[in-house]
Amino acid sequence: MKTPSFWNSDNFLSDLLSPLGRMYALATGLRLRFKKSRKAACPVICVGNLTAGGTGKTPVSVSIAAMLQQAGKNPFFVTRGYGGKSRNIFADPTRYDVRQTGDEPLLLARQAQTVINPDRAQGAELAVQNGADVIVMDDGFQNPGLYKDLSFLVFDGAAGIGNGRYIPSGPLRENFAAGLKRAQAAIILGEDKHNLAKRLKKLPVFYGKVKALPPELPPQNIIAFAGIGRPQKFYNSLKELPSPIREKLLVKIKNINSFYESKIVDNTLQWVRTADTYKPLVTHKYTKKESINIKLQP
Repeated sequence: MKTPSFWNSDNFLSDLLSPLGRMYALATGLRLRFKKSRKAACPVICVGNLTAGGTGKTPVSVSIAAMLQQAGKNPFFVTRGYGGKSRNIFADPTRYDVRQTGDEPLLLARQAQTVINPDRAQGAELAVQNGADVIVMDDGFQNPGLYKDLSFLVFDGAAGIGNGRYIPSGPLRENFAAGLKRAQAAIILGEDKHNLAKRLKKLPVFYGKVKALPPELPPQNIIAFAGIGRPQKFYNSLKELPSPIREKLLVKIKNINSFYESKIVDNTLQWVRTADTYKPLVTHKYTKKESINIKLQP
């Protein structure tokens, strides 16, 4: 889902939802404290976050897997497969589509073998059976089922932690200080506009940036729309490209099985097809919904 704007500050709505947020945080804390973790037969690296929304976990996960491959390792991704129907399978784009796998596993599978299973420990077993010597978890920091040998927390430098409240009152998925204690390092993507580094205490902090690669096409008028948690990040990255942005069209789909959201994107794509003056520019998550001739690398 697109992150709500009221998560950015203290306001009447966040105050109203605050009791639910405290209950959410309590439930998460109890689950993390009392559920036992299973250790995999190989090292597990978790790329997670403390906030809901698009912080950039997936491109970080892909980059880590690429570095492991360069070092001669055979990393496998283990992911929940949010939005998909199938479980304990490999994300194979030649056999499954986004309705079965969810969008992110198909993106991860472009870099390394990807197991889809909400039960991360069971998914890790399947990965090891098929030759994994290291597992990279894209998300799952709040899932205690699989023991993590190394956990990175990814933060969006522009968004920070919003109003610092718990879901649904704010973006936090758990107690901030408790989450920091279970992590070994943090990664801040983009400019640290909220002085997050100072709040991360003794955690080592790495900095990075997700850059859009220019499409191999001449400059032209384009219509941009995105299917990520914070779509403005995608639009901001396009400012670095030579192609002018004539119009922005924001369409959100996280679960394309939803009739309402599917109808929106279908109507949007139909409109784009009839607008000969413009070309669509989309994130890879949308290319899993429909084949579009202009793509950006994640």
